[in-house]
Amino acid sequence: MQKVTVVDTSCLIPLTKIEQLALLYELFGAITITPAIADEYGHPLPKWVQVVNPKEDSLKIFKAFLDAGEASAIALVMESPSSLLIIDELKGRQVAKEIGVKFTGSVGVLKLAGKKGLISNMTEVIKKIKKTDFRVSDDLLKSLLT
Repeated sequence: MQKVTVVDTSCLIPLTKIEQLALLYELFGAITITPAIADEYGHPLPKWVQVVNPKEDSLKIFKAFLDAGEASAIALVMESPSSLLIIDELKGRQVAKEIGVKFTGSVGVLKLAGKKGLISNMTEVIKKIKKTDFRVSDDLLKSLLT
């Protein structure tokens, strides 16, 4: 299977709130989510978002200790070993790290977009983030400016 970028709801929502969802497409092309993530997200999906079901046997393992979206995202990324998981929830990130899944989060996406010149005013993006309920440290936000 080709490399895919699996995105959890925990990243879709904040990127939508700060009007930067399209960065996912600009950076990664088509992204992949699961039906559980689509349900949690609750907004219409752009054409570049693919919805794929993970295999049920791997999903059962992760559902024991993660919410449905996180469990399905990790199960799906496990099916494509060279893939990238974009997830912000701490518990999901800890599981991804333990099982050797390559991952980043919303701030990592914004940092990459800044390096590639896709964000012209990072200070404005940070102001928008601070107006949302997205929990992120000031130090991590400051790192976007370097």
